[in-house]
Amino acid sequence: MDILKTLWQLLENLGTLVYELIALGWPYILLIVWVVWWLWGVNWQKVWPFLARGAWVPFALLVVLVALVWSQIAPSSWTILGAFTLPNFWWQLLATSGLAGIALFCGWLQGVMGWTPSDVPVDPPAHVEAGHGHTHP
Repeated sequence: MDILKTLWQLLENLGTLVYELIALGWPYILLIVWVVWWLWGVNWQKVWPFLARGAWVPFALLVVLVALVWSQIAPSSWTILGAFTLPNFWWQLLATSGLAGIALFCGWLQGVMGWTPSDVPVDPPAHVEAGHGHTHP
């Protein structure tokens, strides 16, 4: 019966560990989803050639545009360590650039580690005849 008691304590501790990990990660859930998407949802082997051919320009403009819109929707400043204050727009630009940098880092990491997400076909299936391959007499 001691083994059942030990097993029950193990399950309780495992439940406590899962709860504490969720509580620890919950404030960062959007950042976690961001990293997961760019790491396992995007095939960077296909993205890098587009960026190299010039797609980095609209990517960079999009980062600046998002920062500009964000600074107009929620104007504020950001004080770093109580000593240095970043004014409106500049801290939003820093934050959006950081998110873009994280996405690019995930692409680099995917290439270094050799991870490639499986391709998901987005083309419609080929046309199938009304008889579905069956012959009717």
